[in-house]
Amino acid sequence: MDLTGKVAIVTGSGRGLGLAYAKRLAGCGAKVVVNDVDPGTADAAVREIAAAGGTAVAEIGAVGSTETAEALVNRAVAEFDRLDVLVTNAGVLRDRVLWKMSDDDFDTVVNVHLRGTFTCARAAVLRMREQGEGGRLILIGSPAGQRGSFGQTNYSAAKAGIVGFARTWAMELARADITVNAVIPVAATAMTATIPALKKYVDALAAGEPMPPFARKALAFGAPEDAAGLVAFLASDAAAEITGQAIGIGGDRLSLWSHPQQVAAAYADGGWSADAIAEVWPTTVGARPETVGENLPTE
Repeated sequence: MDLTGKVAIVTGSGRGLGLAYAKRLAGCGAKVVVNDVDPGTADAAVREIAAAGGTAVAEIGAVGSTETAEALVNRAVAEFDRLDVLVTNAGVLRDRVLWKMSDDDFDTVVNVHLRGTFTCARAAVLRMREQGEGGRLILIGSPAGQRGSFGQTNYSAAKAGIVGFARTWAMELARADITVNAVIPVAATAMTATIPALKKYVDALAAGEPMPPFARKALAFGAPEDAAGLVAFLASDAAAEITGQAIGIGGDRLSLWSHPQQVAAAYADGGWSADAIAEVWPTTVGARPETVGENLPTE
């Protein structure tokens, strides 16, 4: 996949999935702006990319504010004269059940994930539209945003909102030839290490052990590098016609997530009273209620 001549920003790319995305984009020829809140982590990522023959610079800042978003775009233009790809990966966790979640827990996660995606995308799109040559927004979602996740009110809501961004922006930016897609990755990271069902696989990978086939196929769970190929593909000319999609990647599995659809309907002349709904619910609209949460298979 040849990305020579393209310039990409990857937020939260000092480690984990973000670093894997940045390394793969650079390996395909793109020049990359690495972003992290920690200067040492960002600089180490740049050195790693350079050692592999790629080109990258670091821009330090906490994603969320308009100032950070504009600084990222300005750095890309100042260093490389253009911007073609934005990957909004930066994120944090503040897990609590609803009745224990503080305002700060909620605001911190929503600010980084949801507002950070919005501010960075807005700044990037202004530049891409000015260039007039199209572009790529690759928004990083999560299964938690697709299915819900116990103890993750803030994170699930933000990630669901990000997929909503992708659908809306795909329509708004079509005339400018800017595609917008959400990537739904599953990989061994510090975040997934907090999930009991996945922790043993994260620990095994960290110890240098191979990921078992059950994890890679049934759980679609692998290393961060396993998710990077999809990002490189979506950044490329080969994906010029793909927009508004939520695409899953992890381990050995590539998948397409559905958009919300009506799955059942019933009609009554003159509308519905509460009593009428109660009477027909079990045998019509409510006969097959939707499930919530991830139903992970067991070995």
